Amino acid sequence: MRRNQVAVVGAAETTKLGVIPDMSQIQLHADAALNAIADAGLKLSDIDGIATAVETPQQIAHYLGITPTWVDGTHVRHAAAAIEAGLCKTVLITHAESGKSMIGKPPRSIPAYSLQGQFEAPFGVYGPPSMFPIPVLRFMKTYGITHEQIASVAVAQREWAAKNPRATMKEPITVEDVLNSRMIAYPFRLLQCCLVTDGGGALILTSADRAKDFPRKPVYILGTGESVETPMVSQMETFNSSRAFKVAGPLAFKEAGITHKDVDHLMIYDAFAHLPLYGLGDLGFMPYEETGQFIADGNTRPGGKLPLNTNGGGLSYMHS
Repeated sequence: MRRNQVAVVGAAETTKLGVIPDMSQIQLHADAALNAIADAGLKLSDIDGIATAVETPQQIAHYLGITPTWVDGTHVRHAAAAIEAGLCKTVLITHAESGKSMIGKPPRSIPAYSLQGQFEAPFGVYGPPSMFPIPVLRFMKTYGITHEQIASVAVAQREWAAKNPRATMKEPITVEDVLNSRMIAYPFRLLQCCLVTDGGGALILTSADRAKDFPRKPVYILGTGESVETPMVSQMETFNSSRAFKVAGPLAFKEAGITHKDVDHLMIYDAFAHLPLYGLGDLGFMPYEETGQFIADGNTRPGGKLPLNTNGGGLSYMHS
């Protein structure tokens, strides 16, 4: 990292220290943050990056009302920046989850003190199956998306999974199979929900000038983008869109110097079957009202013009 290129221009602690029984952990973060912002002579709207310890950046950004373009915890982007700055040479990035077997993983729970624990869990909102239905029903009504079109997402991704020896689910399915599978939380049926699996993955990143010395052909990073919105689905800016998608996408396109016409392979996180529809719209590939028919017409399946989630995704491959 070059010397004297970054400066601390504000610093503060919470207004009180020691024993503060009338403030939650998130409130303590916010109190210190607001004091530091004031110390720097800034406004909340001046802040476009956020990093935290103990609480997640998503929690604090939402609590303060910040829409960041940089958040601590976005691994590939930050590893690339660290390598370029000379802070390290070779970075290991890992993700793993014992989601099915729950070995060495804390039991699934929502802490009572968290935002979700206070303002959503008491009303029965617990986990994705109960978080996503209201937004997706709003999305369907606004843009005329049908149950059959959302079901076609799972069908297309099962076709890709059938080509992947490591995929969890490979048997072919139809739209009718999806719509006749067990109801989980309306409108989601079993085959529209993310698999619960064990597994993990890892990446190794190094500088481009060293990459040619490694045994495998390198994949160069053209552009990246990042943002977060809210840990609570009830507090989304709009149920018809993911603000994090809409902020991060243009950043990545601009940094890479490409347009949508240059993209011939797309991976959009698909915890549930509706998310590729959100992604296609929020990333600017097409108007939201066209996304359902685009997938139903086979454009993302093998042989389609925009292959999507070609390992089978979270719906048929595995979670990691």
